[in-house]
Amino acid sequence: MRDLMKTITLSVGGRDDTTRRALAAFSGEPQGAHHSFASADLLWQTLTRKRWDLIQAMTGQGPMSIREAARRVDRDVKAVHGDVRALIHAGLIHKQDRNIVFPYDMIHVDFVLTKAA
Repeated sequence: MRDLMKTITLSVGGRDDTTRRALAAFSGEPQGAHHSFASADLLWQTLTRKRWDLIQAMTGQGPMSIREAARRVDRDVKAVHGDVRALIHAGLIHKQDRNIVFPYDMIHVDFVLTKAA
C-alpha cells in the first residue's frame, strides 16, 4: 500500500545534501518528491503549528478551495489565506485552477538533531 502512496520527504540539509541527491538522480537512482530547508529554523518558520495543521488537513485530499481548507482546520478564511500564500511561496502547496492542492498522500520528515556547539 505504501508504494502506491505519493510521499514527500521534508528535510533539513545544506547544499552538500542537495548536490548528493541531484548526483544520485542523474545516475538513475529514484529520489522521490523532496523538499529541503536550509536550516531547522527555516523549517519551523515555514511550518508553524497552524500551517502544519493545514497541510495535514490537505494531505491525500486532492484540490480544495481555501474556504474548504479553512473549514477543515476550523479557522478563519482570511487567516488561512495568509498561510496558504506562505506555503505556496515555500513551494509546499500549489494552485490548481481556483483551488489549492497538496498533492501527496503521506509526509516523511527527516532531519538529525545534534548537540549544541
